[in-house]
Amino acid sequence: MISSPSVLIPSLAADAAHDAAHQTHAQFRHGVYSVPCETCHVPAGELCLARRTVHPARRDLYRKNQEATTLVPLLVGRVR
Repeated sequence: MISSPSVLIPSLAADAAHDAAHQTHAQFRHGVYSVPCETCHVPAGELCLARRTVHPARRDLYRKNQEATTLVPLLVGRVR
C-alpha cells in the first residue's frame, strides 16, 4: 500500500504549527517548560537549545514535580 505524499513529507504549515505550539507552551510555562532544563541550562519558560525537542532530563524533572503535587490529598485534607 502506498502512502500519500502528505504523510511522508510534512507540510510547511504543519512545521510552523508545531514550532508555534512549542513557543506558546514555553511562553506560558506549560508542561515541561514550567521547569528549567538541566541539560542546556535555560530557565523555565524558554525553549531548549535543541530545535523542536525537549531534553529527557527536563521531562523527568517535570514528571517528578507532577508526582509530588496531587489534587486528591488536598481535597481530602479539607474534609477532615
